[in-house]
Amino acid sequence: MARRKRHEEHVNHEAWAIPYGDLVTLLMAFFVVMYAVSVVDAGKYSVLSESLIEAFGTSAPIDPIQIGDPILESNPVSDDVRRSLAPVEVIAGSPAIETTEPDLEPFSPTDVALAALIGSASEEERGRILGEIREMSTELEEAMGSLIEAGNIEIKRQPYWIEVAINSNLLFSSGSATLEPAARPVLARVARLLGRRDVRIHVEGHTDNLPINNTIYPSNWELSSGRAATVVNLFAQNGIDPERMVAIGYGQFQPTDSNATEAGRARNRRVAVIVLPDVRQARSGERTEPERLKSDFEVEPGPGIGVIQ
Repeated sequence: MARRKRHEEHVNHEAWAIPYGDLVTLLMAFFVVMYAVSVVDAGKYSVLSESLIEAFGTSAPIDPIQIGDPILESNPVSDDVRRSLAPVEVIAGSPAIETTEPDLEPFSPTDVALAALIGSASEEERGRILGEIREMSTELEEAMGSLIEAGNIEIKRQPYWIEVAINSNLLFSSGSATLEPAARPVLARVARLLGRRDVRIHVEGHTDNLPINNTIYPSNWELSSGRAATVVNLFAQNGIDPERMVAIGYGQFQPTDSNATEAGRARNRRVAVIVLPDVRQARSGERTEPERLKSDFEVEPGPGIGVIQ
């Protein structure tokens, strides 16, 4: 019986072209998608930025990262214009805010929050508040000029608030909350300047991180609170309405410098007088909400802050 001849199967040497074509197609689709998402939509980014500000209360400028060729905007902004995501309040007819001075940071979180709080006040009232802050800052700088030059007092001015940081070495002896006799005229002068204004006054006591343990002050909490209360009491004796003041003790937990050196610890031992506009009086005249601290406008307040009112 004749054996049937077996035919060999033909090998297709071009089969590789099919998966290769699929791969090229997928790569092309991938790069098309990448290019499509690489162009920043200015309108959508603006909406996202405003949403982040409302959610987190931050005013730090965030610029989008442009990938690929940028799109020309229909209304370009000059490079020399200062950019910020913080809302800017324009008050018609009121005194201009001094935002061009180099020592001011008009778009800090505190400024943004205070601007929102006084938003319901009348145009005249808002102008009065801003004008008072400027006038008080000038008066304090002139009255405390020698102490500022000596480094014993530092005045930080913003459009909506003032901070007067006084070195504790000028006010108290070590481990004590009793005012030194030489400090009383200085604080009385500050009280006379602030007593004529419709403002809220928060006096903050701060210490270094060296522990204290005696029968009067078991810890730095009591020492810092006692020093703040002493200053508030002197202010009240010199004509400031006690209902406008708050005494706060932060202990060693709000340093402005490192506690690793003696110079840093000396700067951390301070009493800060925070001057804020009396927003609640400008709005309703009634105490309908808890006292707001300066730190409430900047970051989420931490636990354990002692308040004496």
